[in-house]
Amino acid sequence: MNRLAGVTSPYLLQHADNPVDWWPWGPEAFEEAKRRDVPVLLSVGYSACHWCHVMAHESFEDEAVAALVNEHFVAVKVDREERPDVDAVYMEAVQAATGQGGWPMTVFLTPDAAPFYFGTYFPPEPRHGMPSFPEVLDGVRAAWADRRGEVDEVADRIVKDLASRSLALAGDGLPGEEELAAALLGLTREYDATRGGFGGAPKFPPSMVLEFLLRHHARTGSEGALQMAADTCEAMARGGIYDQLGGGFARYSVDRAWIVPHFEKMLYDNALLCRVYAHLWKATGSELARRVALETADFMVRELRTPEGGFASALDADSAVEDGWGHPLAEGLGGGTGKHVEGAYYVWTPAQLEEALGAEDAALAAAHYGVTEEGTFEHGASVLQLPQEAGPADAGRIASVRTRLHAARERRARPGRDDKVVAAWNGLAIAALAETGALFDRPDLVERATEAADLLVRLHLDDGGRLTRTSKDGRAGANAGVLEDYADVAEGFLALAAVTGEGAWLDFAGILLDHVLDRFTAEDGALYDTAHDAEALIRRPQDPTDNAAPSGWTAAAGALLSYAAHTGSGAHRAAAEGALGVVAALGPRAPRFIGWGLAVAEALLDGPREIAVVGNTADPVFQELRRTALRATTPGAVLAAGAPDSEEFPLLRDRPLVAGSAAAYVCRHFTCDAPVTDPAELRARL
Repeated sequence: MNRLAGVTSPYLLQHADNPVDWWPWGPEAFEEAKRRDVPVLLSVGYSACHWCHVMAHESFEDEAVAALVNEHFVAVKVDREERPDVDAVYMEAVQAATGQGGWPMTVFLTPDAAPFYFGTYFPPEPRHGMPSFPEVLDGVRAAWADRRGEVDEVADRIVKDLASRSLALAGDGLPGEEELAAALLGLTREYDATRGGFGGAPKFPPSMVLEFLLRHHARTGSEGALQMAADTCEAMARGGIYDQLGGGFARYSVDRAWIVPHFEKMLYDNALLCRVYAHLWKATGSELARRVALETADFMVRELRTPEGGFASALDADSAVEDGWGHPLAEGLGGGTGKHVEGAYYVWTPAQLEEALGAEDAALAAAHYGVTEEGTFEHGASVLQLPQEAGPADAGRIASVRTRLHAARERRARPGRDDKVVAAWNGLAIAALAETGALFDRPDLVERATEAADLLVRLHLDDGGRLTRTSKDGRAGANAGVLEDYADVAEGFLALAAVTGEGAWLDFAGILLDHVLDRFTAEDGALYDTAHDAEALIRRPQDPTDNAAPSGWTAAAGALLSYAAHTGSGAHRAAAEGALGVVAALGPRAPRFIGWGLAVAEALLDGPREIAVVGNTADPVFQELRRTALRATTPGAVLAAGAPDSEEFPLLRDRPLVAGSAAAYVCRHFTCDAPVTDPAELRARL
């Protein structure tokens, strides 16, 4: 009945058979609303969203509710991951009106796309002070019919309020020592010294803040910054938020102690955290950090890689329970609906351990992974944790137990997968896999990063260097790339250039960043989330704050700064500095929400360092110098390695061998110290 059957979004396709007559976002839907003179019901979500599934089952699959929607509204479904611009604009309105937000997001609009009533999840009947969804529909219908002037007045006031909001940049220019020290102090005050992380429940992995802390330690020697990062990483890695059998992180923990996860797994979280743990290993040599970085990389390749070579967006929190493993859990696991239960794929009862392992090894596994009769959830089901490492005497048995449990879990019904390839998140994955593969001598990971980059160039990048945001099954979507796509893909290409020594990736990064300069940047240095020639919404979205992933604004600042360090481009450095003014304003006041911006500011204060390694790539001295440079903790350092006077990398030009031997140059702003040929001396300079 609806019009979603031909789209590429897995989330929209989940609704293609609903009795609700859904429209995709587009002018046709609003023209239909004008023709019928009815409001638009805008429903925004994403495929791995648990409560989106709940509302779909309860309301959008209900014939009576669908009839009410179809008679009185034009219903529009939006995948927030495909259209982050639409999501951002209306989420800003929801948060301004209600003080909170979330998904599914439910907004009622005039046929001119002006919002006038807001909410998130609505239950099928009144519950906990919330009206039922049918009551909301009936109330909006009545207001539209009987109080139209009031509705139009509210909508007009909201649109004017959104349009009048301006983002104040720091008047004092670039962030410096004072601002970064104030940001660190603010983080210290919010730090959970008992459990790691920041703030209370729910607790999200603070990936970008951790990058800032590691860079701040590398630049200043602050032991407090390193301790917060290391302790938080260990707490997460030992908690239930980390998949102790298959690797990879869930989206967040519903409690303060990282025990009970919200089970969906997102590509961006795992890409960011893979990189964090690899960088923590560089700073500390932690074996736990090394293991988690590699397991997370392997998880992305094993579970999220698509047949075309890209990386899928997410795994659902829910999974089916028909196979017998999850039936005892169906009544008590985080809001299971129908035959799908949140977390059923991941949790274990003592009885399930014994069935998989036998009594003796089940007892060992229960002690090792914190599985108890009471369980983390009802019915004695526990998420697996790792309170401590296995002792030498049990290490072999634990390794066998883990392998067997993982094999047993593979026989369960798997969570659904959102197979769309998002350009920005693939850029983050490319950077993480390239760096992790290079650091730990895993060329297969670098190959997977290269294949994902090839897919983006082949399918997402047109002849003019414009990005398409998504693809699925080798078919490009219709949605134009937003700022985070250009910035994160450029970041991934820059990391790949450093690791592979292939200058084409530097060139592609430059093409993308030229679009950032030309189409996303304002005269005052501010950045917009959408290009100046993108579809006009009721407000042009603009947000520098980092949320679950770096904002397009701060990601662009980082990529622009790195590209300038690679090439000596004054225009790109000036754009990076212009974008970082907002960090001076927000860093001291809200450091948790500008973590990547703070990390980029650390690179700016350090230079960033530019490392050129020249020589014969087969020469062991060249290889050791390159390896040393890759392991540098120096904030934001860029690396170019190859033959002297290579035309592919500007950093290699006019950098000769030393007495016929491979050499390394450490530079700032293309001004270099004397070259070194000894890896130990290079290490001392970094």
